[in-house]
Amino acid sequence: MSEARRMLVDGVVAGVVDASDRGLAYGDGLFETIAFVAGRAPLWERHMARLAAGCTRLGLPAPDARLLADEAARVAAGELRSVVRICLTRGRGARGYAPPPRTVPTRIVAAHPAPVPDADGQRRGIRVRLCNLRLAAQPALAGLKHLNRLEQVLARDEWDDPAIGEGLLRDADGRLVSATAANLFLVRAGVLQTPALDRCGVAGVARAQVLAWHAGCQVREIEMGDLMLADEVFLTSSVRGVVPVTALDGRSWPVGPLTRTLQGHWRDLGLGLEVLA
Repeated sequence: MSEARRMLVDGVVAGVVDASDRGLAYGDGLFETIAFVAGRAPLWERHMARLAAGCTRLGLPAPDARLLADEAARVAAGELRSVVRICLTRGRGARGYAPPPRTVPTRIVAAHPAPVPDADGQRRGIRVRLCNLRLAAQPALAGLKHLNRLEQVLARDEWDDPAIGEGLLRDADGRLVSATAANLFLVRAGVLQTPALDRCGVAGVARAQVLAWHAGCQVREIEMGDLMLADEVFLTSSVRGVVPVTALDGRSWPVGPLTRTLQGHWRDLGLGLEVLA
């Protein structure tokens, strides 16, 4: 399939988004980034559940999940691995912040080549840095994968060193929240922990999958001191999977047993790297 045919706008091949669309004007909408392997999206149900919940919180009509499944399958057809991005905006509107009295959402479904798997990072772990940018607290948007991702854009612009695999983000009070494009987990004294996302941050579907696998995980405020005392650290992403973190500044961590166990679960979903088997 040509690149032009890998994007549907409201079901139309290579369709056009109106310049007055509120997604362009205000970031008024949501998106999902979904890993497809051989025509399957193992985390599809979690993506749809998060999208529906986000629509409820933003007051958007939820799209038909079956329609989205059909369109995602169309754009991903013929590729062994791809990343399908579903974008839902509030649609066209007049100038000004007030939402239109009748919402007609814009739906964009596009497939992109999957990133080359980082086999070495999966095996040996990655080095991360601490970002200078702080995430602003906004409980009304916390957890949502909304279209305004300027904080993450600015944070990712802080480094261009290929040796740095990710950047960790804190809130205004210095509490750890996530990485720029992944959720954060740590293991301390055998207890799995992840930051609470009730003030800011994105609640990833891979994070939700890990919480389902490991019922004893503590969701709590995570300080820098907690990270420094951790025995294992890893990141989760629906596209990258479970990625060990092994270095931050002068601190290092081993790739621990729980991280390897969760990587095994990821492989069992059909999303992991065979080289780790």
